Parts: sequence; C-alpha cells; structure tokens
Amino acid sequence: MADTGGASAYGAALAGAGFDFYKFIRQPQTIVRVLSWVFALVVFACITTEGYVNPPSSAQAKCIFNHSDSACQYAVGIGVIAFLACVAFLMLDVYVPFMSNAQDRKYIVMADLGFSGAWTFLWFVCFCVLTSEWSRTLDVIAIPEDAARATIAFSFFSIATWGILTYFALGRFRRGVDDVSIPTYTEPDPEIHTPYPPTYAPTTYTPTTYTYPSNVPESQKQPPFTSNLPPQSDTSYLPPKY
Repeated sequence: MADTGGASAYGAALAGAGFDFYKFIRQPQTIVRVLSWVFALVVFACITTEGYVNPPSSAQAKCIFNHSDSACQYAVGIGVIAFLACVAFLMLDVYVPFMSNAQDRKYIVMADLGFSGAWTFLWFVCFCVLTSEWSRTLDVIAIPEDAARATIAFSFFSIATWGILTYFALGRFRRGVDDVSIPTYTEPDPEIHTPYPPTYAPTTYTPTTYTYPSNVPESQKQPPFTSNLPPQSDTSYLPPKY
C-alpha cells in the first residue's frame, strides 16, 4: 500500500476506495507475508509428521532432535502461532485501506511492528536450538534426516522473512507519524528585542518654540480688533417691493 500524505497515514493511501486484488498480491509486503506463512507451515508440519520416532531402547516416541521434546514443542508452537498470525495480518492488510480512522490504522501498524520484531527473535532462538540439538544427535539411523534438515533450513528462512516484515512495518509507522504530525506555534521570547534597522530608526519630535521681539514700538503694534460699521436701527429696514 502506498504511503503518501493526507489519508495515507500508516499505509492507507486508498482509504475509502475499492480493493484491487492484483495490486495487493504484487506488493512486497504481501509476498513476504505469504512466504512467512509457507515457511511456518513447513516447520510445524515436518515436526508433527516426522519429528518423533521410537528409539530401540524405548517404546515412547522421542523428538528427532537429540530426543529433546522441548525443542520439538518449541518449534511447533512458534510455527503454529506464526502461521495463524500471517493469516490474521493478511486479512488486516486487506481491511486497512477501508479504514478512515488514522488512530486505528496506527494501532494495527504498531501491532504488526511489535509482533514481527518478536517473531524474528523467536525464530532465531528456534534455529539456534534446533541446530544445537541436531549437532548432538548421534544415532541418526532411524531418523528422517531430510525432515530435520528442512525444519532447520526453514527456521532460518523465517528469520529473514520476519525481519523484512519488521522493516516494512517500521517504515509504515515512521511515514504515518510524519503524515499526521502538525507543527505547533511557539510564542516568541518576550526578553528578546529586535533592534530597528538603521533606515527605520525612530526619531524624536522636538516642537518649535516661537519668540516675539519685545522692543517693537507702541505705534507699530496692532490695536485690538474694533468694528467701524455704524450701528443699524430697526427703522432702516425696508421690505422689498414686488
């Protein structure tokens, strides 16, 4: 699934769109998940069908890996859980594009990341245990060696496939975090004052003070304003003639 912005947070670029089966099966994540499913099936199938034999000295069936039942049980348990998990995550990969809630997609991607990382480690432990027990197996006459070697080989292959799934899940998680990140506004520090540039430096206004000379002669001083018009009486008004 493409991981591009907007509704693409946590790998759901086509949220609300139709399901394209051919595009889905061609995705690297789908191919690797199917391979992990097949490898898990081979591991627990080899042990459950040919992983126990009856030694000459005992009537009870023993594990072909140095008669260590715990090694066989561990491999079967890891394989069965991985088999079921691959089916579940394949269904979630189909369902995620139809989810419009980015928070739900985030939880699915986090679950995929955590489970894939844990099973990468558990398959590594399984490979080490089976290899160690097989190297100490002395009597291999009645043991199906091909089944033992196939179990060890596909345990090793599972380490690689689950490691790749962890890498894909981590990439989806990081892209999803980047897509939903919103920059926050930071208040400026009130203690910092930016000086004005030289061309815009503020100027101080100084009012102009006017002084009048005091030695002007009295004859040149202007007298106060007086009206020279003769007084008009009410009798001087004449109505207009029409």
